[in-house]
Amino acid sequence: MNDRYLRAARREPVDRTPVWFMRQAGRSLPEFRAVRNKASLVEITRDPALCAEVTLQPVHRLGVDAAILFADITTPLAGLGVGFEIRPGVGPVIERPIASAADVARLRPFEPRDAVGPLLEAIGLIRAESPVPLIGFAGAPFTLACYLVEGGPSRDFLRTKTLMHTDPAAWAGLMDALVEMTIRYLGAQVAAGVQAVQLFDSWVGGLGPRDYERNVGPWMRRLFEGLAPLGVPTTHFGVGTAGLLRLQAAAGGDVIGLDWRISLADGWAAVGGRAVQGNLDPALLLGPFETVAETARWILDQAGGRPGHIFNLGHGVLPETDPDDLRRLVDLVHEHDPRPVSVPASTAIPSPAPTPSTGSLL
Repeated sequence: MNDRYLRAARREPVDRTPVWFMRQAGRSLPEFRAVRNKASLVEITRDPALCAEVTLQPVHRLGVDAAILFADITTPLAGLGVGFEIRPGVGPVIERPIASAADVARLRPFEPRDAVGPLLEAIGLIRAESPVPLIGFAGAPFTLACYLVEGGPSRDFLRTKTLMHTDPAAWAGLMDALVEMTIRYLGAQVAAGVQAVQLFDSWVGGLGPRDYERNVGPWMRRLFEGLAPLGVPTTHFGVGTAGLLRLQAAAGGDVIGLDWRISLADGWAAVGGRAVQGNLDPALLLGPFETVAETARWILDQAGGRPGHIFNLGHGVLPETDPDDLRRLVDLVHEHDPRPVSVPASTAIPSPAPTPSTGSLL
């Protein structure tokens, strides 16, 4: 097996910088769109063979160094007795949003085999075929809490912050339930065969440092302590978290994911002692590949060949992305010399390459 990803997550030397992409199995791939023409996202996660097929599509097409289990971060919520649907163009919508301690008390204990049995079966199918490690994942408690309280996607998280501050007991009970669920969910994934796990805190960037330290950090520490006995590398990723990186690193994670709002060098300095993952702006892949290549090399130069860098985007692949450009990016990263350099790379932003007059942005 190609185990570059696992070695980099453990900050061990690698022959080439490992690369994979968040949302690499998704709407940017024509083969995925063909599957979606006949099955919904929920139906895919409930069909082990189809879930395995979709998970492995980017491995075969792009040559990435890791697969990530195909699911949604809201997938396990049904195991708590939460009714929801994933609406096209909207995202997950919760039937009965949580607004009180009484609502939290109605959440039922999470039983992985009952809640996500087909997904766990898919893991075995993927492992039997995959030439690269398989990453399992879950939504982080704060992000899941936002869905449950807001009732769906939100820009300002007003209901969530209001509950957090006006009913701290209800907030603590909700976070307790989500931490327990997530430990059981990821534990079941590891038992089924995943070789690493990632926590997606997609919305935590909406918090300030004080709120994070008081109302999120303690539960994230408990979560990572609960995952430690699983013996697999853990990645802690958030969006818009440049101001929270030190707090995130203190909360836990063998690898800290960086989005594109901070340079790799500065982000790595903030989380010293951890591996890092990132952090190309996914929007660049909608423009000329010359800019993608130049920025990717700038990121790799900042890594400087130090053990512990996993190349990725700063968030998920956008649906409009050309899969051929993703493959070219994988090849570029693999061709870059990962041996340590003696002089630290500058964090200065490179000047964009000139765009040919006959070129197109799309």
